[in-house]
Order: sequence, then structure tokens, then C-alpha cells
Amino acid sequence: MQESRSANEGSAGRMGGFTFVLLDSFTLLSFAGAVEVLRLANRASGATPYRWQILSVSGDPVQSSVGTVFQPDGGLCALPPGETIILCGGLDIVHTATPPLLNWLRREARRGARVGALCTASYVLARAGLLDGRPATIHWENHAAMAEDFPDIDLRKSVYVLDGPRFTAAGGTAAIDLMLRLVAQDQGESLAAEVADQVIHPSIRSDQDTQRLSIPTRIGVRHAKLSQVIERMEANIEEPISPQVLARDAGLSTRQLERLFRRYLNRSPKRYYMDLRLQRARTLLLQTNMTVINVALACGFTSPSHFSKCYQAQYRVTPYRERGTRRDAAPAQPEGAGESR
Repeated sequence: MQESRSANEGSAGRMGGFTFVLLDSFTLLSFAGAVEVLRLANRASGATPYRWQILSVSGDPVQSSVGTVFQPDGGLCALPPGETIILCGGLDIVHTATPPLLNWLRREARRGARVGALCTASYVLARAGLLDGRPATIHWENHAAMAEDFPDIDLRKSVYVLDGPRFTAAGGTAAIDLMLRLVAQDQGESLAAEVADQVIHPSIRSDQDTQRLSIPTRIGVRHAKLSQVIERMEANIEEPISPQVLARDAGLSTRQLERLFRRYLNRSPKRYYMDLRLQRARTLLLQTNMTVINVALACGFTSPSHFSKCYQAQYRVTPYRERGTRRDAAPAQPEGAGESR
């Protein structure tokens, strides 16, 4: 906090100042990466072009994803003209989109503030109506849930998206890439490159780069036809494709496809596909307010009872109880949520 207050004494660059709004259980990595780029840009330029402040919704201390508590500079307030707001989200984002926050964001946007979001905070901007008809991104783990809740948003799988007065970053180190791009636009490519060197970020990703590792890297197997089949499975959760069709389109027999999955993934194609669908279902149950029946349909289950039976066999809890767990014991998240951000 001491660093941010001393930086506030400098004059603003062409983009004005930055206001970071920390939401409950915000992802520390994204916030730290973003503000560190500004600090190093000030240091490298020698002219302190950036100032920033840190707010919470109420002005009270806010806890990060790793449990560290931050004392903000204040609560939500009217900002000076030309300010850039960066909303920092993390776990259980649905419950942070409160009316006071949404109203404040709309008001500041009307007054000309540029508004952006890191990690899951894109959901809050969407709830505020600030992403209507615009391209945006969100952490890949929350992508399906946001697509279900906001079908009119052009949701992409890029590491970040810049769209005029709105910008979104997927979380994790994507916040560094986004801030380096903003610095490059504002102060020039050479300063951005110098900051990238300081944080040992050898390649500044663009808005054309995707978030996730390639399928061969993720599954630890480099087999073109296997990767092709898995990619089609991941893209067709709501309307699953039969193993016979998957095999035929990949130029394989059904038996060859079965052997591939058994050899490399120790599962049948049907079992692997079911695991993908159930993982998507769990994400939707934990991250949206969709009914259990609609979650089942979105994951390719035409029978709610069959969905419940498969879900309970996989996670040892019924979908209805899983939904109740999220409401009663926040912040419930899919396995691995938060650690990768």
C-alpha cells in the first residue's frame, strides 16, 4: 500500500489515473501483476506517468484469494475525469455483483471513465450492462457459465480483449499482458518492452492469443487424431456426438478410437466425454443461477434423473445438494478454481 500512495503524488499520464476496485476473494496474482506493471513503468520512465488508488465497495478491508487482507484507500466514490477503473474479481463472483457496485459502475461509465475487469470480474461488468454487444473475455473456467448467462456478449477465449472504453483480461498473468499493451499504447512500445524485461515476461501476448494450453500439452500426448477428437468433444457439450461419428470424421474405425483412448487416457471415448460433460455441469451449478434442469440440458442430458444419477456417481453428491452447498458454504468452486488465476 505504501508504494501506491507515493505513486499517487505523481502526475497522470494521458490515460489519467487508475482505480483498482478489489472484490471479495479477488485473485491476488492478477491484481499484483497489473499494479506492478504501473509501478515499473513509473520507475523506468523516470517521470511518474501513472498514479493509482485502491478501493473496496464499502471501504472496509478486503480479503484476497490467498487470504491476505488489504486495506483500501477508501470506498466507492466519484472519480476525476479520465480515470480508468479496473475491477478485480476472483472466487464466487456472482455474489459480488451487488446493486451498489453495479450502479456505481454505470454512473462512472456514463461520466466517461474507462472500465475494465480482471479475471472473473468480467461477469460484474456484464451484469452492469457495460459489455452489451461488445467482445469480452473471462477466465476459461468461467467461460461456459458467462456464455449461458449473457448470450448477447461476444465472449472470446483470448487472454485479453480491448474494445474502446472497455477491456477485460482472463486472469492470472493475462493481466500483465493487458497492462503492458495499455502502457505501449500510452507511452510507447519501448517502455512496455523495458517493463516486460523487468518482470521477466519474455513475450507480450496479444489479444489474438488464447488462454489455454494446447490439447496435446494438456493431456500429455501428441497424437493428431486424438487431439482432433477431444477438440470436437469440448466444442460439443450440449449436443454430444456419438463415438461412431467422431471416429468416422477423424478417419478411424470405432475400434481404433477405443484403443487410442484406452492407451493414452486409460478411459473409453464415452467415459472421457461423460467426464467433460459432468465437469461443465459442475461449473454451471457452482457459478450460475441456472436451474438444475437447464444445467442438465446444457450438458447434453435429456433426462434429469439420468443426469442426477451420473452426477452423483462422479461427485458423490446430487446436483441439487451441490447447488445448496454453493449457497450455504461460499466460496464453493470447481476443483482448481483460483489456484491457476
